[in-house]
Amino acid sequence: MAVRKLTTGKWLCECYPAGRSGRRVRKQFATKGEALAFERHTMEETESKPWLGESVDRRTLKDVVELWFKLHGKSLTAGQHVYDKLLLMVDALGNPLATDLTSKMFAHYRDKRLTGEIYFSEKWKKGASPVTINLEQSYLSSVFSELSRLGEWSYPNPLENMRKFTIAEKEMAWLTHEQIVELLADCKRQDPILALVVKICLSTGARWREAVNLTRSQVTKYRITFVRTKGKKNRSIPISKELYEEIMALDGFNFFTDCYFQFLSVMEKTSIVLPRGQLTHVLRHTFAAHFMMSGGNILALQKILGHHDIKMTMRYAHLAPDHLETALRFNPLATLPTSIASF
Repeated sequence: MAVRKLTTGKWLCECYPAGRSGRRVRKQFATKGEALAFERHTMEETESKPWLGESVDRRTLKDVVELWFKLHGKSLTAGQHVYDKLLLMVDALGNPLATDLTSKMFAHYRDKRLTGEIYFSEKWKKGASPVTINLEQSYLSSVFSELSRLGEWSYPNPLENMRKFTIAEKEMAWLTHEQIVELLADCKRQDPILALVVKICLSTGARWREAVNLTRSQVTKYRITFVRTKGKKNRSIPISKELYEEIMALDGFNFFTDCYFQFLSVMEKTSIVLPRGQLTHVLRHTFAAHFMMSGGNILALQKILGHHDIKMTMRYAHLAPDHLETALRFNPLATLPTSIASF
């Protein structure tokens, strides 16, 4: 205890203004009130005069998460979702002092998430996936990084040097020309409006929600401008005369309502089989795959898709006709002199 009664009857104030590793201050008083007043004065003096010693940051992990949301998180599209997840994580970690959080502590937390010892819904009672846990690590690490940029955190990021789980690259499906024809025909039979949404995605590489939320003001002659995108940047994509006229023939300002479940219903009736977790996004993959197979430029594709990081776009690079063809021409057997290559 900082203030305690001695066997002599006096009261001892013992405190560490700069933390346990800093200078210790000890003084005896006749009464407990004097000892408490001295302790309060000493700690306040340290906080108001930093040259006397750096005061201890007593903010809990929840405190810094709430500060992050107030100063930055609430401005993000998914900010509320991330904040809610962070609060669950804080509770599972025991809400320690933010300065006490370590990579070791988080390593044990994520192990319990993997085994299902810690879970946030019945769905994940058998254990969260490494992808989910990597995402949680990114969320928490970003809290400290952002507060540091804002001048609200002066200590090291406790998760900065912690490696994430290595994740095997997922299979990326895309549709062949024959599958595209089949899909469009089935969509048109279900609802011509559904077929038009699919055509917009296949023609522009748009995300499903970007296409469904399209408004009349976003369509100009032979061009669609996608706004309020995932990447926060507007992007304008040329479209054919035929597609432009088909869109503009629709009534109203908002062209579509969400037809996700219609698309799901149609896809289940086709011969097309997709990897688990891929449905509407296969249209975006299909645009990118055919763009590269036709000789498109990877940097142009990055701009069309609205990727911040070229590494996201590089997933499609292997589909280019000349991708790694030098492996055939420059391998050591291919470059052997003709005179010694007869074996």
